[in-house]
Amino acid sequence: MRILMSNDDGYFSQGINVLFDELKKIAEVVVVAPDTEKSGASNSLTLDRPLIVKQAPNGFYHVNGTPTDCVHMAVTGLLEQVPDIIVSGINHGANMGDDTVYSGTVAAATEGFLLGIPAIAVSLVSESGGGNYLTAAQVVTQLVKQIQTQGLTEPTLLNVNVPDCPFEELKGFKVTRLGKRHKAEPVIKATNPRGQTVYWVGAAGPAADCGDGTDFDAIKQGFVSITPLQMDLTHYQQLDKVRSWLSL
Repeated sequence: MRILMSNDDGYFSQGINVLFDELKKIAEVVVVAPDTEKSGASNSLTLDRPLIVKQAPNGFYHVNGTPTDCVHMAVTGLLEQVPDIIVSGINHGANMGDDTVYSGTVAAATEGFLLGIPAIAVSLVSESGGGNYLTAAQVVTQLVKQIQTQGLTEPTLLNVNVPDCPFEELKGFKVTRLGKRHKAEPVIKATNPRGQTVYWVGAAGPAADCGDGTDFDAIKQGFVSITPLQMDLTHYQQLDKVRSWLSL
């Protein structure tokens, strides 16, 4: 099995290094990741300049672009063989609910999915910095083995969030739906050393839809959350309403 790994925290991050060490035990693994942190990059492609690929001493390839750039380049020309699975992460921090819209971690996996390759995005839900990356790596290894054993009839995109605790303390696995967050916190206004007014994007809002069956609830209970995602953005319930406008 051939696995392509990427992330949005950069090729040097602890999460991607721990995950690589685990996955290389069961598969042939190649890492193509951004050369700097690209959190919040979403599904952006770099089209206004050429991209440069370099190789670090540990063999990881790094790109001066976004997570989506990395996977797109790897699959469409950089690698000699198309990977069997894309794995993105381990992200430092949750990617639940509305986070998935902005997440570079999820975006890297999404690009693989759009290119017809099964993909997994994995995040460690850590607020205190406990750093149980090995737990998340072991979870992903189990999922990859399942995919390898069961096989897939169509490309699959899984968003996985893992509690920040030792593996043996996990309560189990839950297949979930995305919850929703409240409105984001206001921007933070500040002044830079030149006296200019600058703004920092505010923190994500707290969970709003976090009831039974959501990714938020699973994590709260100590379970790994696994959410299958799709990319069809069509709002089917509004099709007839919009058609009615055109008939006026």
